[in-house]
Amino acid sequence: MPQRPFDQLRDQYDVIIVGAGAGGSVAAAVLAESGLHVLVVERGSWLRYSQVGSDHLRNHRFSKYGHNTGPGLEGNPRTILLAGGDERITAPFEGDYHNNAMTLGGGTRIYGAQAWRFHPDDFRMASRYGIPDGSSLSDWPIRYEELEPYYVRAEWEVGVSGDGNDHPGRGKRQRSYPMPALPRTLEAERLARAAEKLGWEVGPVPLLINSIDRDGRPACGRCGQCVGFACPTNSKNGGHNTMLVRAIATGNCDLICDTTVERIDTEGGKHATGVRLVQQMEGSIQRRQVRAGHVVVAAGAIESARLLLNSASDSEPHGIGNRNGQVGRNLQGHVYSGAYGLFDEPVQDGLGPGVSIATFRFDHSNEGGIIGGGLLANEFTRLPLIHWYRALAPDAARWGSAGKETMRESYLRTSQIQGPIQEIPSAESRVRLSREVKDRFGMPVAQLSGSVHPESLRASAMLAEQAEKWLWAAGAREVWRTRPGGGLSAGQHQAGTLRMGNDPLTSVTDPLGRVHGYDNLWVSDGAVHVTNGGVNPVLTILALAFRTAENLVKQG
Repeated sequence: MPQRPFDQLRDQYDVIIVGAGAGGSVAAAVLAESGLHVLVVERGSWLRYSQVGSDHLRNHRFSKYGHNTGPGLEGNPRTILLAGGDERITAPFEGDYHNNAMTLGGGTRIYGAQAWRFHPDDFRMASRYGIPDGSSLSDWPIRYEELEPYYVRAEWEVGVSGDGNDHPGRGKRQRSYPMPALPRTLEAERLARAAEKLGWEVGPVPLLINSIDRDGRPACGRCGQCVGFACPTNSKNGGHNTMLVRAIATGNCDLICDTTVERIDTEGGKHATGVRLVQQMEGSIQRRQVRAGHVVVAAGAIESARLLLNSASDSEPHGIGNRNGQVGRNLQGHVYSGAYGLFDEPVQDGLGPGVSIATFRFDHSNEGGIIGGGLLANEFTRLPLIHWYRALAPDAARWGSAGKETMRESYLRTSQIQGPIQEIPSAESRVRLSREVKDRFGMPVAQLSGSVHPESLRASAMLAEQAEKWLWAAGAREVWRTRPGGGLSAGQHQAGTLRMGNDPLTSVTDPLGRVHGYDNLWVSDGAVHVTNGGVNPVLTILALAFRTAENLVKQG
């Protein structure tokens, strides 16, 4: 991917995009193809496949010992706000840092690539269920029908494999998927028979992965490396190998990596004029200002909020768009729960991606008075280390010769069913600026705080119970549930910190993704999500990015 050197950037662009992940890459392609001159600024590096690597101990699926993309360990902390008001520093590979991969392509470089649309009721949660105490649950200012054409664009232009006739009741579709679903695994076949016995509807999992050769890249080799790793065959469709390639091909898009946007320059709290860039190369730090007709913020929910807060001015002393104290609030990701089952015979055939079958029986089913609910699906191929760490029965031997025997006997005979739930947002789950801790460039770092709402934990427990039922029906001889913690939820599904809405008193961006009060400052990532769906959110990020970029073009 060709990059523009720091000292050869233009002084002014029609649009500057901050972040080269899912939302930023789509915006880059749409805007560059419309004839606008675009600069994409990516904080992370453009990592080759070999640089992402295949280290089972250091990756985004299991990061206890480090991870395989940015940010670097030195000079990029975040902090956690403690109950007494003190801060605790957390490093990029620790769970409570809530890192989304920082590299060209962002999370799409190492994601599992599940490509679900949100349910129509995901856009009207407050109207359907009411607002639970202690929550900031709210309806979206748009409906599924408004986003549906952009879901189609995301599925066809980025590339999704699936079966559009399965999972009925999740909103009308104009078109099916451009590629057929990947074949069922041995585990999925067994779970399908169990679902039939239970009377449950199931179907395949749509994936941003080539099931056939497409766009000059091969079909999935079914190696199972998807989550936490780059794709060895380049069959997984992310920002780096789809939309950014299109953007660069126009000749209208410059790309620069390893470069941080320190602040957005504004005039009168109404108009963005450009950005301040900083880059460290070979020990020296260099800075420059670049002007822009429009600025699109797409750095992920945590870093996008941090950037707006760090861009305070005389007109907006508490940060851009923060006159009503809404920037950084409503941070949410996904709580996961489910169950494991141990079988008498092998249920794993080792074919990736692994995730292959899902049910929405418990999404908006109002089972037990639950608010929302969510998806249940089998899981991606497990690394042996993750199997040992997460998937052994509670009473299983874990060490010595008995532990080795446990691994040999259980690795291919264990099934996992789990899913994300409709998270109930809270205004107190949020991003602030640290009062004391700064990054390597002297910028205040993101300070995180908050917890999971009790209704989210209740929904999670219900899904775990149903996952257990599915595994028993499949013939498991032993089943045990997983339970989420109550701490802040964000992670790779982070969303909500710059939520869209009609009222500036309770939202940061308007229904098009433009910051309230501004004519040319836009947000194109999961930060605008009002709720985050009971599914993986990336397809909705992509769809909204198409919609936001299209409307920016209309602005001229």
